[in-house]
Amino acid sequence: MYKLGKRSLDRLEGINGDLARVVKRAIQITEIDFTVLEGMRSEERQRELVAKGASQTMKSLHLIGEAVDIAPYIDGRISWDWPPYYELARAMKQAAEELGVTITWGGDWETFKDGPHFQIEV
Repeated sequence: MYKLGKRSLDRLEGINGDLARVVKRAIQITEIDFTVLEGMRSEERQRELVAKGASQTMKSLHLIGEAVDIAPYIDGRISWDWPPYYELARAMKQAAEELGVTITWGGDWETFKDGPHFQIEV
């Protein structure tokens, strides 16, 4: 069983409590390790990501603590390959279902698929 490190836990600070619970449950049931890349995001950071094309909106749910980005941690490094994100999505969706929390995965979006992104439905 994996567990979240201090940096990942710190990055959950300020996000919706239900979403944080989902992430904490997902790390217990996942078949692959993961790290929290980002939770709360400043407007300045969001502007940077939009300018780089890494985000398409200034209305990101990261700005209000309703979204989190996670990434698989494989062989001591973050993986950007798509297959592990499907594994993480399964763990996150299972955790959300167990906890009665509704989430959306960016990998399920029709356009601008975002594998690391999970957001709570409020």
